[in-house]
Amino acid sequence: MARMQIVAALYHFTRFPDPAALRGPLLQLCTAQGVKGSLLLAQEGINGTIAGPRAGIDAVLEHLRALPGCAALEHKESYAEDMPFGRMKVKLKREIVTMGKPDVDPVARVGSYVAPQDWNALIASPDVALIDTRNDYEVGIGTFEGAVDPDIRTFRDFPKWWEEHRDEYRGKRIAMFCTGGIRCEKSTNYLLGQGINEVFHLKGGILKYLEDVPAEQSMWNGECYVFDGRVSVGHGLVPGDFDSCHACRRPISAADKLHPEYERGACCHHCVNEYSETDRARFRERQRQMDLAEARGEKHFSD
Repeated sequence: MARMQIVAALYHFTRFPDPAALRGPLLQLCTAQGVKGSLLLAQEGINGTIAGPRAGIDAVLEHLRALPGCAALEHKESYAEDMPFGRMKVKLKREIVTMGKPDVDPVARVGSYVAPQDWNALIASPDVALIDTRNDYEVGIGTFEGAVDPDIRTFRDFPKWWEEHRDEYRGKRIAMFCTGGIRCEKSTNYLLGQGINEVFHLKGGILKYLEDVPAEQSMWNGECYVFDGRVSVGHGLVPGDFDSCHACRRPISAADKLHPEYERGACCHHCVNEYSETDRARFRERQRQMDLAEARGEKHFSD
């Protein structure tokens, strides 16, 4: 019988002079504690999501909070009936969330945090422009009422979008949100650097809002995409109804699977023109291996 897994999403901006030196001990600890998932290390801090038993998650969090500048590291917890990750990865990156703006520094300053219980009142104000900082496929399955969708493929595209549309928001207070809060740390710092004085962001991100705000009081519509095997969550952080295309990783619904372009494990209507036949053959073989593993009563992870 599968044990309930604790899923911990976390990030923390600090200054690591030598992130490579932190990688080995962290990976070793996670492996020893039965913790799986993905953590990114860079000179600007740490970011990622991990899952495992209660004792293992607690041991990893204790280790992380003992790192230089990480005593105040916060995390958000949810639960999964099965392990949502296939293995543990600790990667070294230039940025823990890629914006491509070297001058952006969340350690220096960020926008004003707004608690989930105060968020509805803020975004209902007529002088507030609400901007979703997530990628297009994330916005596509859920967002806040009245939110602006920049329609970006990656977070790196956000500065260009802002530069093209900034005049539309003159005289407005800006409120921004993302899944767990990390993108808003950078996007609010960026807008402050662009001369926008009143910038707000949702503390703890959508995940904290869905955890704390009752569904009957919510201004959230749809589900929230998460970067693990659950694919999406709803209010109370209950796993949602979306699956993931094994080719492009975008979320797909039951209705999406009825599209003629959909091929289980190999293609969906989003990515039908994005891959070569060689890629498709590889995806089909991966799906075949997953089916064989399932027939043996095993899990096959392709991450």
